[in-house]
Amino acid sequence: MKHILSILFCLLLAGCASNARLQEVRSFADDAPKLAAFHDLSQRFRDTWQRAQPYLSSAAAQREEAIDRKRQAAYPDFVALHTATITYMRALGALAGGEQFDYGKQVKQLASGIKAWPETGLTDRHVNAYAGLARVLLRAASARRQDQAVQAMLREGYEPLQGTLDAMHTLLRYFDKQHDNEQRIVLGMLQVEIPYADAPRERLLAALARAHQQEKMREYRLLGLRHTLAAKHVADLRARHAALYQALDPAPASAAAQPRTATTQGAQP
Repeated sequence: MKHILSILFCLLLAGCASNARLQEVRSFADDAPKLAAFHDLSQRFRDTWQRAQPYLSSAAAQREEAIDRKRQAAYPDFVALHTATITYMRALGALAGGEQFDYGKQVKQLASGIKAWPETGLTDRHVNAYAGLARVLLRAASARRQDQAVQAMLREGYEPLQGTLDAMHTLLRYFDKQHDNEQRIVLGMLQVEIPYADAPRERLLAALARAHQQEKMREYRLLGLRHTLAAKHVADLRARHAALYQALDPAPASAAAQPRTATTQGAQP
């Protein structure tokens, strides 16, 4: 009788641990919308040329126009990183909730892959992490047993998601630097040109220019804060994902025998 009670007690504890894990995974997945800022800031980075052009000299405009073509080409890959991460988190949350997740168009888009953009900090390591995450999502679509499936997805997706989040964090730092550069161009031009309009006959022009200058200063200050907050959200999600991974049950012998990939070395928080 004592032996039976001991077994039941162990099963109860295992069930409690499983429920707690599933709840924590759902909470993690619920924070996926916090990554929306990455998508918005990627779009703002893409549109840098349109905003900066009126403030550039002819020579600077030619240089920036060439850079703009690279921004336009890289933008879809930035969006793909965001889509892969959001899809993984939503799929993981649905799995933890015992629901079916419709992968739909997202997985088809992920299968096309992305490229490295070294000037932004997006390297082959991040490209490999993204590809690994896409593979995890494809395998997860056939998962059945809830807690075991969640653990398997966390175990297989750990390094790919860590690497993908690291790519997003790296890009946010690059976007922030480009934001600072744009700020120097725009505010520098206004600072130089406004005094020339400060004459009795140009009072209206000078007033409008100063109002525009103040508006741009507020815009850049708020965007600087937004870059900082977006990077913090990505770092927090990396840490929470790592904690979920570290709390997993010991890996089955078959999984433990498989070597972990090295695609995201150095990407752990």
